[in-house]
Amino acid sequence: MIVRDFHELKNTDRTVADARWTSTRLLLAGDSMGFSFHITVIEAGSEHTFHYKNHFESVYCISGTGSIKELDNGKTHEIRPGVMYALDQHDRHTLRANEELVLACCFNPPVTGTEVHQADGSYAPAPAEVA
Repeated sequence: MIVRDFHELKNTDRTVADARWTSTRLLLAGDSMGFSFHITVIEAGSEHTFHYKNHFESVYCISGTGSIKELDNGKTHEIRPGVMYALDQHDRHTLRANEELVLACCFNPPVTGTEVHQADGSYAPAPAEVA
C-alpha cells in the first residue's frame, strides 16, 4: 500500500513548477501503478496551452473556475468544482484560470517526475522499459 501526504510532499522534488502553475506528484511511474496522480494549482488569471501527444490525461476540478478550449474545433467548456475532462484524443487545448484552479490529474503513461513541457506543450514520450 502506498500512503502519501500532499502537505508533506509540497516542499520536495515531487513538486514541480513552471509558468504560473505548480504540480505535486503523489504517484509517479516508479510507483508501478500504470498512471501518475498529481494535484496541480493553476494561478488565477493565467492561460496555458498544452498538447499531450504522448500521454492521456484526465483532470477533476477540486476548486476554482476557468475554462478549457479545444483548439482543433474551437469549443470552450466551463471548468468549476465537480467538472472532469479527459484528453482522450491527445487534444490540443488551452486552459484558462479565472480564479486559482486546484486540479486532480492522472496521466497515462505515468510521468516520471522529471518531465518539462516541450515548445509544443507536450511531454516527451515515456522512456521504454528496460527488460
